[in-house]
Amino acid sequence: MRFTDSPVIELTVGNKNLTFHQDNGSMHVGTSVWPCSLVLVKFIERWHSSTSTTIQNPYTTLFNFTNKRGVELGTGCGVAGMGLYLLGLKEIILTDIAPVMPALKHNLKRNKNVLGKMLKTAQLHWNKSDQIEALKPPFDVVIAADVVYIEETVGPLLATMEAMVSDSGMVLLGYQIRSPEAHELFWDQCYRAFDVEKVPHEHLHPEYAFEESDVYILRKKKASAVAS
Repeated sequence: MRFTDSPVIELTVGNKNLTFHQDNGSMHVGTSVWPCSLVLVKFIERWHSSTSTTIQNPYTTLFNFTNKRGVELGTGCGVAGMGLYLLGLKEIILTDIAPVMPALKHNLKRNKNVLGKMLKTAQLHWNKSDQIEALKPPFDVVIAADVVYIEETVGPLLATMEAMVSDSGMVLLGYQIRSPEAHELFWDQCYRAFDVEKVPHEHLHPEYAFEESDVYILRKKKASAVAS
């Protein structure tokens, strides 16, 4: 199936409209747009651009992306990474495995006029330390959406998150249960390495507050806390 025969997903971020072709003929899950990436971007957009005088913004400092570097893990079609770039990240690297790169690059070219330039991409296997080091971590913001679905990849994913995020940075995680086994293992290991904040559902964008999708903010535990 050609990209032009596949469904198109539209996402408005600020006053700009991103469009994403899905490659539904691919055998790789990364060539489809998954809901958590949409939920994540619209949640951040809601508070990043909030000018309400009646509701206190709990994320004012957190979502100030001025001069911040970001990386997205398992970027797929690039929804979350492109969305956050439009919300102010200084730079971002979109990473995935080689078979997904054609879909990602196709969508980057498709949105080049909206983004203003072609964003950086890199192949990344979560168990390859040389590929991680080549990206020059740490990053201020690590983005991951709908990446927990295979039990065998949980350990490498969390290790990559730890290696990528700075001590003062954060992981923005869009999450939905895809596999009970992977879900249990992920959170068992995640709480050992990160302080976890679950975003209340009422804080999500009202039009993108899907019941089954959650957003988490992860921060590295202090070295003393990990040791104890």
